[in-house]
Amino acid sequence: MRFARFLLVPFIIGALVLAACGTTPAATNTTPAAPAATSAAAAATTDDPARLPWNEIEAAARGGTVNFFMWGGDENINRYITQFVAGQLKEQYDITLTQTPVTDIAETVNKLLGEKTAGKTSGGSVDLVWINGENFRTMRQGGLLYGPWAQQLPNSSLVPWENPGVANDFGYPVEGFEAPWGRAQFVMTYDSAKVPNPPTSFAALLEWARANPGRFTYPAPPDFTGSVFVRHGFYEAAGGFNQLLGPFEEAVFNKKAPAAWNYFNELRPHLWRNGETFPQSLADLDQLFASGEVDFTMNYNPAYASGQVEKGIFPDTTRTFLFDAGTIANTHYVAIPFNSSQKAAAMVVANFLQSPQAQLEKAKPTVWGDLTALDPARLSAEDQAALSAIPRGVATLAPDVLAANALPELQSSWLDRIEKGWQENVLRR
Repeated sequence: MRFARFLLVPFIIGALVLAACGTTPAATNTTPAAPAATSAAAAATTDDPARLPWNEIEAAARGGTVNFFMWGGDENINRYITQFVAGQLKEQYDITLTQTPVTDIAETVNKLLGEKTAGKTSGGSVDLVWINGENFRTMRQGGLLYGPWAQQLPNSSLVPWENPGVANDFGYPVEGFEAPWGRAQFVMTYDSAKVPNPPTSFAALLEWARANPGRFTYPAPPDFTGSVFVRHGFYEAAGGFNQLLGPFEEAVFNKKAPAAWNYFNELRPHLWRNGETFPQSLADLDQLFASGEVDFTMNYNPAYASGQVEKGIFPDTTRTFLFDAGTIANTHYVAIPFNSSQKAAAMVVANFLQSPQAQLEKAKPTVWGDLTALDPARLSAEDQAALSAIPRGVATLAPDVLAANALPELQSSWLDRIEKGWQENVLRR
């Protein structure tokens, strides 16, 4: 998700790896058994509440304050957290949830790195963080995350952990160090009144752009949505994603990349403003689309366009589509830092975020429209009916259509090289 994935400079990554030496606990897919004799008092003081029975974790969490660091660039998401989630947590568990919005989650990683370097192993400033992709891998390798704990949550039984797209975050094993919170899948957004038959491949998009100069553009990487758009083009130029799965391979990259850069350079002169400049963010592209300057935008939230139509921001004729080859999907998560003093309360927050109640609320297009992290088949009949009854909106594709056309994310090492390759061979050419 664009709100959770930001690149870190190399020296930070190196420092994290060095800091991790001898400190990261061995990973496991199983939750340790609870000690024979425990108590709420013990849960309140232990640094490993995941070893305790759930009722004692809940007891220890009461009265706690959880500092939740998360991307804060969407008013609907912020409202969902500060009003609905925070209100329910206070009412049900006497937990105070404090949202700390950030523009770049790397700020949070740097904060935790500074605390680790300073030897602050408890009483940390961050209790819960919204992450995925590169940041999860970097934090895990740097020993900045507490765990394993995620499969200890009662609502974890509703999560399809057997799905590789859930058990692995951008190709990196989760192993209980973060809890799934929602899912995303890339969609293209267009004005059907102006584009009756949108191009559903990159080859067709090039032909459309040639015939309609200035009516298409995309955000410049490292904008998250711009980067995922470029990855789709890379997939197509490479002849599919299969050869790109697994750890980064220089030889494969060098073989496949030139065709991608040639494509984007062919496309560039036909873009908005002749490709001399790119929107710097998805928000900029959305504004161009809303004002009618371009005929397309894009998003990682399949329901976002419908929400914008309802608000009167996007035209009523806005619709979405997928590329014929499919579009990239991923899962986003919450994680608990290594030095949080509110681990028990953070676990209760994560469990509530996974609850059918919270998942159904955020699935509403007018609230957020986020795809559920749960397996609908594991929900009660009542909750399944409630999920099915949520109106999709005029521009939102059916869940089964999205699921049938979902493509995997690559490991973070691939993302970094593709992004830098675009900047070097397209942007600065």
